[in-house]
Amino acid sequence: MEAVLAHLRGAIERGDYAIGDKLPSEAELCRTLEVSRPVLREALRALQTMGLTVAKTGKGTFVVASSVEDPTFGDYSASDLLEVRRHVEIPVAGYAALRRTPENLDHLAHLLERMERETDTTAWVAMDTLFHLAVAEAAQNPVFRRVIEEIRDALARQSAFLNELGGRREQSNREHRAIVEALIDGSERDATEAMSHHLDRVETSLTDIVRRAPRADAVDGGPQT
Repeated sequence: MEAVLAHLRGAIERGDYAIGDKLPSEAELCRTLEVSRPVLREALRALQTMGLTVAKTGKGTFVVASSVEDPTFGDYSASDLLEVRRHVEIPVAGYAALRRTPENLDHLAHLLERMERETDTTAWVAMDTLFHLAVAEAAQNPVFRRVIEEIRDALARQSAFLNELGGRREQSNREHRAIVEALIDGSERDATEAMSHHLDRVETSLTDIVRRAPRADAVDGGPQT
């Protein structure tokens, strides 16, 4: 999928497909790039997330930008999402360290263990959003949970994007473990620092993906399914 994405992104950024152009049909792209339809569709979804294309039902996929500026996850841009997460999730982690119950800690520890064993990206992403909801629950303020629930779909889309293109899963597991350990210790400072570090790494990974130059030879010889 990464090779297909790099090829299509490169073609758009070079101007092979200009703004307003319609990309070839899925059948044509699958044939040309020698990939399966599911692989192609993942790449096309990533192009949309990057803001390079838009899909129009019954008409196809059209180029709307020539360079990646700010990925979009559902209803929210990456920059808007991260700004809110910093203002909400960092203090939430601090409150959680002070207010968490034994049941909260058991739930978080169980989630973390499952995430560290999980190899399926879709299942891991679902648990990733549950983890952040569980931290909000541990803060014992229902408003915090409601805020995280509001952005839950965007968090899931961002998590999947970072795992598919940034290989974030193992690193994220380590960051989550640091958060849980701070909550177990009841350290407000350590919890806020651990969550801040986690969000810093999310931002760095997003920036790396956006700035990453597509390889010119990404599909030489045809990517395989």
